[in-house]
Amino acid sequence: MLPGPTNVPERVTRSMFTPSINHRSDDFVELYEECVNNTKKIFDTQGDAVCLSASGTGAVECSVVNLIKKGDKVIIPVNGEFSTRLAQQIEWAGGETIRIETEPGITPTYDQVKEAFDNNKDVKAFYCVWNETSTGTMINYLDRIKDLTSRNDSYYVLDGVSIVGGEELHMDKWGIDIAMTGAQKTFACPPGISPICVNQRTRKYMEANPPNTMYFNLPRYFKYYDESKHTPFTPALPVLYAYREAMRIMLEEGIEQRIQRHRICSEALYSGLSAIGLTPFAKEDSRSTVVIALNYLDGLEDKIFRDTLAKKFRILVAGGFGNLKGKVFRVGCMGEVNGYHVMRCISGIASTLSMMGYDTDAQAGLKIAEDKLKALPKSC
Repeated sequence: MLPGPTNVPERVTRSMFTPSINHRSDDFVELYEECVNNTKKIFDTQGDAVCLSASGTGAVECSVVNLIKKGDKVIIPVNGEFSTRLAQQIEWAGGETIRIETEPGITPTYDQVKEAFDNNKDVKAFYCVWNETSTGTMINYLDRIKDLTSRNDSYYVLDGVSIVGGEELHMDKWGIDIAMTGAQKTFACPPGISPICVNQRTRKYMEANPPNTMYFNLPRYFKYYDESKHTPFTPALPVLYAYREAMRIMLEEGIEQRIQRHRICSEALYSGLSAIGLTPFAKEDSRSTVVIALNYLDGLEDKIFRDTLAKKFRILVAGGFGNLKGKVFRVGCMGEVNGYHVMRCISGIASTLSMMGYDTDAQAGLKIAEDKLKALPKSC
């Protein structure tokens, strides 16, 4: 129950057990072309898709080094570890960040973003971390940002590393210029592939203003794909096979159904864990549907709690980052998580708390979660 890497289906694992192929062969073209086309379906875009052999952070950095130049102004909401890192990456690239800072657990509002645009007419881009996994928060007004970026044709860049495929995304309809994710999150794939999608106007800008980098040079990837359906550098072939299989599973389930499953399981976890006496860290209107961050009960020792949960019940959850270390723990609700995982997680957490001397109402938590899960298809 981690917020990534997530559980990997056996079918995806088996797909990696294949003889190594030549990445300049027809076999590779067949593999990579399907990966690109299915990535575009999941992002809901007609733009270009590049399946980078990198972590999610690599895909985020790729977006920065290809778009941001010295002196560019960038508006970015900052309310946790990963949005802070993104702001740093923009500054290291020479950009000037206009940070909309809020306390962890609270997402900046649309009005705060609008105010930043009102006060800065010459911004180059708006960057945002859609799902801040460090605090269990998520931005829920992505479809309204284009009303602001369209004022001066500024770029709209979405860091969706931990949530694309688990929540609704319409890249072209919402006016998003660049978006990326990590395969080890809601795609339920091993780490190592991070797709990035770019629309046509942004591609033209990048080609006219190429970055001073080799590996993350997106115009180079565009050129190789156009000419031969290849990548400029050797990709992580076994994980690329896994990525293809993971997307096949996603599309078989149906993206809308998959998103609905994530939302229902998330609601069951929030309700069930609250009923046993825990409180969510994030404010209600800022809460993520794929990462549930919970406050520790008074006196509850982080390491002992998580170690007990792992050893006695074989359930892994994540601790807090930075100033939140020892104050919160985080439950992932992404990828293959279904009703079974939800019920077992609530039961295991309640039992662990009881073993550590805390009074919990496990039955109340399981009952309310079970009621929420009735909305799931029978297959879940």
